[in-house]
Amino acid sequence: MYAAAFALTLGLGFTTNGMAVDVDKGPAELILKSTIDAAATPKPATFAHAKHQERLACKECHHSKDAAGKQVAYVEGQKIEKCESCHNKAAGITNAKVVTFKDAAHTNCKGCHTEKKAGPTTKCVECHKK
Repeated sequence: MYAAAFALTLGLGFTTNGMAVDVDKGPAELILKSTIDAAATPKPATFAHAKHQERLACKECHHSKDAAGKQVAYVEGQKIEKCESCHNKAAGITNAKVVTFKDAAHTNCKGCHTEKKAGPTTKCVECHKK
């Protein structure tokens, strides 16, 4: 009985006093900037992380890779690495659309915004604020 209640408590994310436990899902806003394949004039992008978390599951953007370097779907609780730890010119990615962090972000973000007909897709300054 106690084990089942404990498992339910953990599964629902509550403490023993019934208060919800906040799960760390990262900062509400991120500044995305390439540090490995930086352009001559890097243009950091502002990303409303919390706003996206309200609408999307983590696996919509995050993933990992296996020992062979193949993409593996995100699993809840998995450590999230920096995108450019794999998305960089030295990593050997063959898909030209996602070689660098910039390429991957533009492909993923613009692609999703275009598909959902919401958010910025054409004006650079919507993400790359001055």
